[in-house]
Amino acid sequence: MPRAVMAGAAVVAFGAAAWAATSPHQAALSLLLVAAALLVAGAAWLDPGLGASKTLALVATLAAAAAAGRVLFAAVPGVQPVTVVAVAAGAALGARAGFGVGALAALVSNFFLGQGPWTPWQMLAWGGCGVAGALAAPLIRRRLPFALLCFVLGFAFSGLMDIWEWYSFYPHTWAALTVQLGRGFWFDAAHAIGNVVIALIAGPELRRLLERYGRRLRTEISWA
Repeated sequence: MPRAVMAGAAVVAFGAAAWAATSPHQAALSLLLVAAALLVAGAAWLDPGLGASKTLALVATLAAAAAAGRVLFAAVPGVQPVTVVAVAAGAALGARAGFGVGALAALVSNFFLGQGPWTPWQMLAWGGCGVAGALAAPLIRRRLPFALLCFVLGFAFSGLMDIWEWYSFYPHTWAALTVQLGRGFWFDAAHAIGNVVIALIAGPELRRLLERYGRRLRTEISWA
């Protein structure tokens, strides 16, 4: 069943992307459909991988903590802990958990900061940060590599959101894209630098804590 859902979502995403390419004036709606289809595929991917109730509870708790931190830092433009928490979760618990933490944190925090057509793309972008943490897990055990990855992902996240906004609402010209990226550069830089500070302070420690908890979840006790 999850594979069928993922295949169907992929077909919808491809169709919506083709619609965006052939009808630029409908870009906002078609890209929203792309994001929704990809999130459905992501939910189907998560289903068999996060079946244990304790794992689901841990993912939900981490997402809630990341969302609370994002709301708390809302007064500081660009600074938010979601990327660091998602990367740590992915590195410690695997790609599915990392994706779940990032996507859920975006959704929950936007109930306080404002929902909109940007929400699915934020969910995908932060979920992708969790997957990146899982893929880079062997390389980010030390503090500086962990912080460097979070720095790069800060610019990647913000760049994706800038490109989405440009393609959805502005003329599809290189000049408009340059203006959009230039206008958001300092906000993007604040996000990346904030990630570095948070990662240097607590990133590896959070990963080690989650790894210990993950080992406890995977431990099976047999009674003789």
